[in-house]
Amino acid sequence: MELISLLENNFPFFLATVFVLGLLVGSFLNVVIYRLPVMMEREWKAQAHEYLGKTENADEETPFSLSRPASHCPSCDHKIRFYENIPVLSYLLLKGKCSSCQATIALRYPLIELLTGILSLAVAWHFGFGWQTAAALLLTWALIALSMIDID
Repeated sequence: MELISLLENNFPFFLATVFVLGLLVGSFLNVVIYRLPVMMEREWKAQAHEYLGKTENADEETPFSLSRPASHCPSCDHKIRFYENIPVLSYLLLKGKCSSCQATIALRYPLIELLTGILSLAVAWHFGFGWQTAAALLLTWALIALSMIDID
């Protein structure tokens, strides 16, 4: 309850907390933006195979969800460690390159994290502490994910 009181009574702390939360959610949205369309396509293919009576389906062998497989470098399959996955900061510290093979990491990942953080901050600034902020944040995050999926 002290944290809730602190967030409610200390506006700068509330804004900083929402910004950091926005960065973290932005990191998760990067996963959703990439994986959700792939998951849906695999499901549609599986349904089509089932409907057509085809038995071979290579996608069934490799699990693919929002949590599996773990995030990895697309060039060398290096598993991204937790400290290499800190929103925006890790990208800057790694200079936009994989720590293993030095392949370039797309700029879109930190930009989506930063966009989500900034828009979350704007929502919190506009609505202040309250349920409206929570609802507006959920809507904002969903719209970011949907927009980026459409852009892809």
